[in-house]
Amino acid sequence: MAIHEKELLEALSSSRILASMITPAVLISACGTLIFSTSGRLGRLFDRVNSMKSEVEGILVGKFTLHEERLTHIRQQLARQRVRSILIQRSLAALYTATALFIASSLAIALNVAFGSPETSWIPTAIALLGGLFLFAASALLLYESRYNLTFINSHIDFIGFLESNCRKGDGTEPKPRE
Repeated sequence: MAIHEKELLEALSSSRILASMITPAVLISACGTLIFSTSGRLGRLFDRVNSMKSEVEGILVGKFTLHEERLTHIRQQLARQRVRSILIQRSLAALYTATALFIASSLAIALNVAFGSPETSWIPTAIALLGGLFLFAASALLLYESRYNLTFINSHIDFIGFLESNCRKGDGTEPKPRE
């Protein structure tokens, strides 16, 4: 076996490679968890939009009172859901990018430990830092989306209160117009 081949085998069998790759692996796992929960948010948003579609269909066939008020409320809610879907999509894109960068960082660490030199040791770190920036951006978008979702929830609670206060009580009175 030639000297070069022996050095190559020693470099590839080094436990330093695996030890160096642990941090990106943890960050990859964190990204995977966030991707999973964010995909769940998107699924719930899709279900809510479908529910609103059913409400509109019910309004159009006359199942509900206060047609205009209900339609106005649903239009406002759909606009909010559109913004939420954009925020969630952008955060998912950032999470997938962060995951790819952490994988690239892990591979770059392995290649640098096996074949690199001190002059190239900054490359895996730079890739991992870029992945961290994308992870941070995704987290910021998700934080904003969760706060934005609160406006949807509060508006929905307010509308339920409006419906309760304007609902016919069986006393023959007409519903009051929305303020």
